[in-house]
Amino acid sequence: MRRIGIIGVGEIGRAIVEGLHDQGDGASEVFLSPRGARTAAELSDRYGTVRVCPDNQTVVDSSEIVIVAVRRQDRHEALAGLTVPDDRVVVNVMSGVGNDDLRRTLTTDAPMVRAIPLPSIRHRRSLTVTYPSHPVVDSLFEHLGGTLPVADETAFNVLSAVTGTLTTHYRYLATLTSWATGLGIAETDADRYVRGLFQETGRALEDGTRTLRQLAADHETPKGSNERVRTTWFTPANSAALTQVLDDLLADLEGRQGDVLR
Repeated sequence: MRRIGIIGVGEIGRAIVEGLHDQGDGASEVFLSPRGARTAAELSDRYGTVRVCPDNQTVVDSSEIVIVAVRRQDRHEALAGLTVPDDRVVVNVMSGVGNDDLRRTLTTDAPMVRAIPLPSIRHRRSLTVTYPSHPVVDSLFEHLGGTLPVADETAFNVLSAVTGTLTTHYRYLATLTSWATGLGIAETDADRYVRGLFQETGRALEDGTRTLRQLAADHETPKGSNERVRTTWFTPANSAALTQVLDDLLADLEGRQGDVLR
């Protein structure tokens, strides 16, 4: 049984705990920090192998794998004075905080791995990017839906920038719902239809035999509605603007680690 500690029990911390216990799987013992007390207490009440510790040092002392999931701006306060033995494995899931930064804060020689777990990890459907590859960490996230180890921090930052588009997708769907509602469709009906439409479209992504461009083409009829919206709204200028936003975000991730939020 793995002993896993989580410092900072927010949305990602909760999702990791729920993913570890998905389908009744209690193969890991989990130690939670008192930060995010309400969420930590709820998880402890729900799962018999989850315990809330009195402080962060107890989390470290009780665990083999220590997941640091505090907010970037809270890291110095939350981690100050911690002693992390070199035989622990530290997993850094803080957005925009490099391992060198975290190592200076913790003053430890323990192995340290960056990771990008997403909320869908609770359903074991999230492919988690890791750097550097480490057998213990990669095995953990493989159990939670899959692992994508990358060769260097540049690649990690590129995929971290891509992750920054997630809420834009949700806002796009919300805009479709608002447009339909403004034209007289009941809000609940518009919301239900948009969700169903894109849930079904999302299932097509499971077909790894077709590229994303092929999937787009397969969902279009020449001169049909989908082609019309794509070519008149998602223009080359629109695409270039998105590329520029990603370029700027990547530059921040590479040049000012610790100053960018996901």
